[in-house]
Amino acid sequence: MSIVWDERGGATVERDGHPQSYVDPDDPLLLVFEYVQQFALVLEALRPDPAPLAVTHVGGAGMTLARWVHRMHPGSPQIVLEPDVALTELVRRELPLPRGHRIRVRPVPGQEGIGALRDGSADVVVVDAFDDGRVPPGLAGQAWVRELDRVLATDGLVLVNAADEPGLRWVARLCATLSGRFSHVGQLVLREVAKGRRYGNVVVVASRRPLDDVSLSRAAARAAFPSEWRGSAQVARALAGVRPFGEIGEPSPAPPDAGKLRLR
Repeated sequence: MSIVWDERGGATVERDGHPQSYVDPDDPLLLVFEYVQQFALVLEALRPDPAPLAVTHVGGAGMTLARWVHRMHPGSPQIVLEPDVALTELVRRELPLPRGHRIRVRPVPGQEGIGALRDGSADVVVVDAFDDGRVPPGLAGQAWVRELDRVLATDGLVLVNAADEPGLRWVARLCATLSGRFSHVGQLVLREVAKGRRYGNVVVVASRRPLDDVSLSRAAARAAFPSEWRGSAQVARALAGVRPFGEIGEPSPAPPDAGKLRLR
């Protein structure tokens, strides 16, 4: 693992040979990775009130989104589940968290950490955890989705950073699995990924309550990278005949060689 600084004063956190986070210590609102911007767009659209949010992050790395939540929703109690103690220590040393934060890092894997949370204790659960560039199978199956359902508040949101090959078949199975517990599952996706032009990330949004398609479509339209919002009705139609994962899921497809990271 390493932290690579650039001429802009920002830093990329790398793990397993893959870039995990980009952090500008002086500007937590600067979000470089597309999927992190999409996380923020979803929260801005669905949780516009700056009131504190109880957020649980499955996967920590540089804690970019936790820093953003702290700035946009001051006083938010946040839990970060990050089993890599050495990574957390490196980030704390090189990229200190902002003053007054309520971010607590627990050195446990996502499944163990979620299992220890109280019922209905999270307003938002963000799942952004990879093992050697792939979403682990334990964070995709029905057992995992039941735990997400248990810890989420009645009007809570689940946000998942998924990654898949053209065709998005793995993402479809993940959405089918989430649909077993959450009535509304949508996707915010880059247009070039949606059109099957390349491997890429998809932000999956799950909720028990209807998602505001109008606000989310507007959010996609103002994204820095051409994106589209696929509402729950559209996703549900696409899931016809798709088989959900079993109790334990399958790892997401391996990414192609990342090559040189481009900061856009």
